[in-house]
Amino acid sequence: MASTPASSGNRWSIALAGVLVMLCLGTVYSWSIFTNSLIAGFNWSTQDATIPFETAIFFLGLGAVFGGRWQDRVGPRTVTIVGAITWGVGVLLAGLGTQALGKWWMDLTYGVIAGFGNGMAYVTPVAMVTKWFPDRRGLGSGMVVMGFGLGAFVYNQVITRLGMYAAAAKPALAYVKARDAAIKGGTTFDPSQFQLSPDVMHGVMMLFIVSGIVFIIIGGIAAMALKNPPDNYSVAGAVATAASHTPSYTPSQALAMPQLYGLWLLLFLNVTAGIFVISNAVPMISEFSGAGAATAALWYGLIAVFNGLGRFFWGSISDRIGRGMTYTVMYLVQVVIFFVVGHLAGLGGVITCFAIVLLCYGGGFGVMPSFNADFFGTKYMGQIYGFILTAWGLGGVVGPFIAGFVKDKTGSYTSALVWIAVMLIVAAVIPFFVKKPEASAA
Repeated sequence: MASTPASSGNRWSIALAGVLVMLCLGTVYSWSIFTNSLIAGFNWSTQDATIPFETAIFFLGLGAVFGGRWQDRVGPRTVTIVGAITWGVGVLLAGLGTQALGKWWMDLTYGVIAGFGNGMAYVTPVAMVTKWFPDRRGLGSGMVVMGFGLGAFVYNQVITRLGMYAAAAKPALAYVKARDAAIKGGTTFDPSQFQLSPDVMHGVMMLFIVSGIVFIIIGGIAAMALKNPPDNYSVAGAVATAASHTPSYTPSQALAMPQLYGLWLLLFLNVTAGIFVISNAVPMISEFSGAGAATAALWYGLIAVFNGLGRFFWGSISDRIGRGMTYTVMYLVQVVIFFVVGHLAGLGGVITCFAIVLLCYGGGFGVMPSFNADFFGTKYMGQIYGFILTAWGLGGVVGPFIAGFVKDKTGSYTSALVWIAVMLIVAAVIPFFVKKPEASAA
């Protein structure tokens, strides 16, 4: 059967459009810069302020399943446009109604609506790019999902420098510190002494409104450039990797294979550990290092770049040492970090540890699309990878729940660190039991 030669400029420009979409979607990882303000402005608990993020990540996984199935039928462009707009609308609505309607509105709009749209838009560029880069799947998928990790980096650099954010950050930290001291000391906390004024919270909500509008415009326009390669596409002047000849299993075949659930578990455990940190990164940095909220937010904004770089870095590494071995290395690196970060005193050490966690967390998403394509082929990539991304949704609930529960009960995040480390020790051996399917594809 004749093959279609690659147009390198074409595939790189399409991948770049995918990166721009991912930049908008990845701002979901900036949630922790708002955590203290929501706690202090609305008198929420840490878990209250984390639930919208947990819900968004959970529905992101469901949106990925829906979007993956849909894009296998209609292609990536339509699904990504709808997903990007839905994501932006959800964020916009959260800003418009939360101050008047309360927590349930934030959970519904940011959590359910925005999260579902985010998942729809996320899965399509990832499934698409593995088809455009049959010769370098790790590099191609790592490059696109790198945009998702960089979204928080770019967003944090902008938001934390705005006056509306600064007006809330410092008094919000004072509220949280006073509340935590009362928990630890067993005394009564009076929130009225520290609660943020309605005017200050109006400014915080305006950040959501403007952000939603920007996501709709940039994400929707970039999504228009997305498309799948032609049938029988190949790379001119290069020999594609053996993985590019993997037969394509149908979703029903894949669902009957234990390998699918092995990949699901690998992603779930990596997500649980990483989102444990990401969901409360700013208050964690403040607690472990003693830094103020503005300083912690600024530094988290800077190291958020490692979430993006990890996707590209580990995705490329996996082309060389294998997908499973890459996961094992990432897990073991994080084990060391979770054992030591709670015992560091300086800001530099805490920031370095969190940067490494973000590097490995992002790496899980940089490697998994190629892992999926290597095992099950690319024809039904949207549906099969969409199923695997439900691990992201569940891990996005478990990790933040652990962080919020421990913080509310003990006034500190420290006691949860060792349990995350032990979980990752167990996770490190799983790749040795997950082998490529040998059954015949349909």
